[in-house]
Amino acid sequence: MKVIAVLIAGLAAGLLSSLASAADVTAVQASKQRQHVEFLDSGRFSDLPFSDAVRVGGLTYFSGEIGDVGGNGKVVPGGIQAEARQVMENLKASVEANGYKMSDVVKCTVFLADMAEWSVFNAIYKSYFSKPYPARSAFGANGLALGARVEVECIAAK
Repeated sequence: MKVIAVLIAGLAAGLLSSLASAADVTAVQASKQRQHVEFLDSGRFSDLPFSDAVRVGGLTYFSGEIGDVGGNGKVVPGGIQAEARQVMENLKASVEANGYKMSDVVKCTVFLADMAEWSVFNAIYKSYFSKPYPARSAFGANGLALGARVEVECIAAK
């Protein structure tokens, strides 16, 4: 009797262990599906160490945009107003090229070389979004790429 009880206990433990292993495999597979990462690269930044955007599930993280034209390495002349318009045009082009609309943008981060230019930037920013606006953070920076006055990065969701 004791031998049978030991065998049954061993079989039960083995069965439970197999079920746990199968559950672990299923959890890992589900995690991999949720964490599918797609690097989106138009080639516009081919010499720089970053992608235009990265899609993870239903979210796409867009790299920061500055006010250059066509990735030429020169910020548009004309100060904060000209740069802000170009930044937002660059952002809009990247968002749309990757299958989104500006209304899909859920979060933006703004970097300003001079926080005194906040209101000028906001006026232009508001012309690219409507209520409900994306969540947003803004920081003053003591230096941006290419001597830019403003940089904006965002996250879009579908």
